[in-house]
Amino acid sequence: MSQIYDTIIIGGGPAGLSAGLYAARSRMKTLLIERAKYGGQATTTDELENYPGSIEDCTGTTLSERMRKQAEEFGTEFAKDEIVEVELSGDLKVVKGRKETYQAKTIIVATGATPRLSGFKNELELRGKGVSYCATCDADFFTDLDIAVIGGGDSAITEAIYLTKFAEHVTVIHRRDALRAAKSLQEKAFANPKIDFIWNSTVEEALGDEILEGLVLKNRETGETSELKVDGCFVFVGYDPISKLFEGQIEMENQYIVTDDDMKTNIPGVFAAGDIRKKLLRQVITAAADGAIAATAAEHYIENHK
Repeated sequence: MSQIYDTIIIGGGPAGLSAGLYAARSRMKTLLIERAKYGGQATTTDELENYPGSIEDCTGTTLSERMRKQAEEFGTEFAKDEIVEVELSGDLKVVKGRKETYQAKTIIVATGATPRLSGFKNELELRGKGVSYCATCDADFFTDLDIAVIGGGDSAITEAIYLTKFAEHVTVIHRRDALRAAKSLQEKAFANPKIDFIWNSTVEEALGDEILEGLVLKNRETGETSELKVDGCFVFVGYDPISKLFEGQIEMENQYIVTDDDMKTNIPGVFAAGDIRKKLLRQVITAAADGAIAATAAEHYIENHK
């Protein structure tokens, strides 16, 4: 704990990596701590067609790796550790990991969010046995098989289209009678001969013992149930913020961290960026922007508290 950093960034997704780049480029002594793989949720996206200037065949994984290398080249230090406790009220912020304890003048929280469970019976029991939350990770396992996608937003429809590269057939199950995804995505999905839709329905149960064999569906209008035989089920019904670590210290709303336009939280010297933050749009582009703003605000905070 001998080193005192100008800023410690907790989380290595696009928001954290962008913050690392901007902080280190401003000659701040910067440490980014990530418990898993760099890129966060972005690494589960096969194609980033809505990221401005993204090159041909740009994936979440390739973009994240370029971001990490760029931050490293400017001087960002990286540590693999799981943070278990934070003390944020003092002038020096203390971050306790399973491996080490770290100190910094400012903290940027960029812990992101995790896929939300759909809540049907046997979902957890069959997770990894036919039930998945990451098309990029698991699509290849379902080559030439029939699969279902639960959800109707951008993520669900983007991944449903991607899954048609592998699966024989994809059925999108949506609880409403219309999709929430962007119109351009809807048009692609409706035009894809491999995709069908089941409307106004929810998944009540996953069938199978050691491996998924099918789904029990319930029509929300009639109350009738039916079975759909599938070999795989991909769940895309939203995300839950990874914010429990900061409860009781940082102001939150529905478990999302509340900030102002400069990414400032209610605690001086503590900032938040990316999917962890209460905001309208959670995309790679907004996460990257948040990270840049948070790092710049952290730099100003340090300059004003010398």
